[in-house]
Amino acid sequence: MGVINQGLFEGLIQSNGTTQGAGGTTVSPAVGSGARGLVEWVAMRIHNLCRLFVSTSLLAALAVSGATRMLHAQTPPAQNPLSPVPDWALPGSATHQQVAPPADFHRPSTNFDASIGVFDGQSDIGSALVPGSASYDAATGQYTINSAGYNIWYTRDEFRFLWKHMSGDVSLAADINFPDPKGYGDRKVVVMIRQSLDDDSKAAMVAEHGAGMVHLAWRPEKDTRVTDMEFRMGGRGRPGGASPDSLVTISPRRIGIEKHGDEFTIWVSLDGEPMHQFGPPIKLHLDAPFYVGIGFCSHLPETVDTAVFSNVVMENKAGNVR
Repeated sequence: MGVINQGLFEGLIQSNGTTQGAGGTTVSPAVGSGARGLVEWVAMRIHNLCRLFVSTSLLAALAVSGATRMLHAQTPPAQNPLSPVPDWALPGSATHQQVAPPADFHRPSTNFDASIGVFDGQSDIGSALVPGSASYDAATGQYTINSAGYNIWYTRDEFRFLWKHMSGDVSLAADINFPDPKGYGDRKVVVMIRQSLDDDSKAAMVAEHGAGMVHLAWRPEKDTRVTDMEFRMGGRGRPGGASPDSLVTISPRRIGIEKHGDEFTIWVSLDGEPMHQFGPPIKLHLDAPFYVGIGFCSHLPETVDTAVFSNVVMENKAGNVR
């Protein structure tokens, strides 16, 4: 104990047996006096120092934990990657042939009941991997539709659709424009009359493809394959040909569809002339009410493209496609 008195505690023990506490406070050993009291006092001091060390360590640990939680809270959540594109949804190319979806493959449509222009609402029919969008410019009367989607074909569809509930006869027509001339050749704009917003609904449509082909197409029953009549127009001696003998594709400026009872017909204006009917009518029965509207599909399952519709005519009677 002599070594302790003269070393570690030298200057702390006073002649009257007291010790100098923190802040200059004079305290007495807790128990006894002399060597025994000093031993007990040392034990008490070590105990207090251990409590202080534990408390400080705990506070440091809590501070680190809190900082870690704050860092995690400030880190944005990971974005879910797009679902993989199934092989059947890939567009046709020189190395790939597109095929029909599996017989049991369907996706619920995503529907928005807010009106846009003359339409009651809009939908992502079949909910393509990338959501679509649409806007209306009241000053110009133009509807701009942005959409991905594998196709409007086979037994199910994927496209952005602006629609109105209607019954009876219908006349529907619009001018068509693709802002990007380099889009996929089979992308398509449609003027359509459809039984429901399901991806496999009965429907009749007139469509214009990016490469210029137009068709009158219909799905005769729910979850059945589409049938169509196709029209490809071209002419020689027109602008854009490599020579006067080159066959140049004519892409109609305006397309339309007419419903008269259970008969549907395709109407086209090639160069701005008055619209005229192409081919015979087809027959399809739709229960009232049904959905009448305009739509677009990029024909690329995860790539959005754009189409613009203008001078839209939609009337609740036949004979007014113009």
